[in-house]
Amino acid sequence: MSEYNAKGVQPDVLTRVWRTVCKEPVLAILVAALVLLQLARPRPWMSLPGLVDWQTVLTLAGLLILTKAIEYSGFLMWAAHRLVHHIHGERGLALFLVALAAALSTVLTNDVALFAVVPLALSLNKLAPLPMKRLVIVIALAVNAGSILTPLGNPQNLFLWQTSGVSFGAFVWALLPLCAALMALLAAVTFVMFRATPLDLSGDVEAHSVDRVLCGVSAVAFAAFVALADAHHAGPGLAAVAVGFLLWRREIVLKIDWLLLLIFVLMFIVLRSAAALPSVHGAIAHIGIQSPARAFAAGAVLSQGISNVPATIVLAEFSKDWRALAFGVSVGGFGVAIGSLANLIAVRLSGEKAMWMRFHIVSIPFWIAAAVIGWALV
Repeated sequence: MSEYNAKGVQPDVLTRVWRTVCKEPVLAILVAALVLLQLARPRPWMSLPGLVDWQTVLTLAGLLILTKAIEYSGFLMWAAHRLVHHIHGERGLALFLVALAAALSTVLTNDVALFAVVPLALSLNKLAPLPMKRLVIVIALAVNAGSILTPLGNPQNLFLWQTSGVSFGAFVWALLPLCAALMALLAAVTFVMFRATPLDLSGDVEAHSVDRVLCGVSAVAFAAFVALADAHHAGPGLAAVAVGFLLWRREIVLKIDWLLLLIFVLMFIVLRSAAALPSVHGAIAHIGIQSPARAFAAGAVLSQGISNVPATIVLAEFSKDWRALAFGVSVGGFGVAIGSLANLIAVRLSGEKAMWMRFHIVSIPFWIAAAVIGWALV
């Protein structure tokens, strides 16, 4: 008979949980941060789920299932095959994927854009060996830069657009200079990071068939789910998607990255707990962010500690200059990975090892350059 500890949990289960936490640096940091926050300013444990934006988590779960279904259909490999035979160089391919990711992020949000472009890049890598770490990094930068342009691009833009009361067109016009400048900077960075070497297509020797039924159903379900999520009905949408695929193609649901969902839940709890600390509010009130320059700087810097969406919500209480705040938190999405949740999604989707160091080697200098540009424009 298995032995249990005082809480009725098998020791080997605890060991497996501990090993999983140790293998995932982000998860380990979040667990440690949660413990420290609970020691510093205890909250009832039962109240912690209330800090989670379940709409976002449910949307993420649905997108994970649907992109996995599209991958299983073979469509991504087919599209990758067509793409590599039209774009022959590594640099040209990188610039194309950056442009595609940025364009999609303006209308589908930065997270959804990642679910379209990163799996495509992974399929391309199976046909022609690519520097995937660098490719995923510039794609992550691209969705953060492209999403700056419209209110639909990311959650902080949507929040600021709704609270500012300005028109859609006025919002786009106000953010256009920053978006254009950062996209030009990213194009230059991508040009330098990738060489104009021809793609090695020796691995592209197999025929790439597509399961048209699975692909068609997944594409329709993807569009319907995004529409439901946009209307704040991600829960029913996820239920329909999950039940449908469990009954039809069970392996698709079982193969998604469940750990990513757990990390997102913990991020909401930790970041919102940190943002609610009286010391954070006291420090902002003491500094004062009434001027556009200070509001911009506060957004760019605070996002590095609590992510740009919580930073937007906190700073909006102290400044009504929505444009300066939008500039600041947009720049704040670069730098450390926690600055934007899209960064975490990109790294997790890539499945590449030792990504965090490589990501920060590029993203932190990019944040500094973006901060200088934003400061000049604000």
